[in-house]
Amino acid sequence: MTDLLSKFDPLINERETLLSTGVRDPFALVMEQVKSPTVAICNGKETILLGTYNYMGMTFDDDVLAAGHEALDNFGAGTTGSRVLNGTYQGHKEVEQALKDFYAMDHAMVFSTGYQANLGVIATLAGKDDYVILDIDSHASIYDGCAMGNAQIVAFRHNDIEALEKRLKRLPEEAGKLVVLEGVYSMLGDVAPLKEMVAICKKYGAMVLVDEAHSMGFIGENGRGVCEEQGVIDDVDFIIGTFSKSVGTVGGFCVSNHPKFDIMRLVCRPYVFTASLPPAVVATSAASIRKLMHSGNKRAHLWENSKRLHLGLREIGYTLGTPEAQSGIIAVMVEDMMQGALLWQALLENGLYVNLARPPATPQGMTLLRCSLCAEHTSEQVGEILEIFEKSGKQVGAI
Repeated sequence: MTDLLSKFDPLINERETLLSTGVRDPFALVMEQVKSPTVAICNGKETILLGTYNYMGMTFDDDVLAAGHEALDNFGAGTTGSRVLNGTYQGHKEVEQALKDFYAMDHAMVFSTGYQANLGVIATLAGKDDYVILDIDSHASIYDGCAMGNAQIVAFRHNDIEALEKRLKRLPEEAGKLVVLEGVYSMLGDVAPLKEMVAICKKYGAMVLVDEAHSMGFIGENGRGVCEEQGVIDDVDFIIGTFSKSVGTVGGFCVSNHPKFDIMRLVCRPYVFTASLPPAVVATSAASIRKLMHSGNKRAHLWENSKRLHLGLREIGYTLGTPEAQSGIIAVMVEDMMQGALLWQALLENGLYVNLARPPATPQGMTLLRCSLCAEHTSEQVGEILEIFEKSGKQVGAI
């Protein structure tokens, strides 16, 4: 009998070798208590959180929590149905209206996760006779959406404007073409040159979808993401986003001004055949989105935190994924998995949690420690974070 798990033996061996050195599993951390958006109890110790996507710190907002309690009391714990059956509650319409107001767009469609939003929208738009042109560093959900729809995948070099144009130029003029880009790429935290790329897409008759998962809420004057910041929000056809980052809950969405967009509710399989989000989740999401519309001060503070941490880590001696702070993500580059795990553990023991990221999630086989800042991190906490990075790096020889 063929062992269908044997294909993972190299990964199993790598993990066993790592754990045999006494390093704890960096992918199995349990937070026993979360005290705030920036502090949790990990292994019985108070720990600064620098490895969550809680960019705007909305998870403990008083108004957000109150909305969730009210929905739980009035509508129960779950919907037990998909959106096209019994799964559309008043809260689902309210959160979609909040999204339409936030983006100033005509249509909004909410999914149970951000992953499903990419999976469903891409697979539904692009079929076997269509082309999806995407950045080679695109998120797994984007690749899976292409595979589910059986579209022809055409990848181009990361953030390379000329490579994108070369790919588009070679495709049949009459073919259906969807270009999928991300505002902020989740591993290095770098920003796409959307202004130039969107112009090229329009030149060759391609529709454009932008995943703004890591930029919604704090990039752009109104927090609408890189599309807004670079002045192309009215030129893209679809924007994908998630509630599990700046919004502070869980879920995914797509917003659009396309006049035929609502037909997606009947033809998008991950939407039609998945139970809808629980009432408390859509209520907290709607409350959070409406507050994000008026969070300019928090956005400014997050940018201050990001710039200070980026500069401080460089001064300490770390190599970072971008030459300057471009988002709420700062990637600390390490030599290999072993050094990354040792540094991750030292940081945790000294009171700081970050993400250890490894291939294939990372681009070009890199191993890195990903720091995700929050608007609720105080200036004092950022200073403490830098002290912990310096102490830990010296302990394991990373700097």
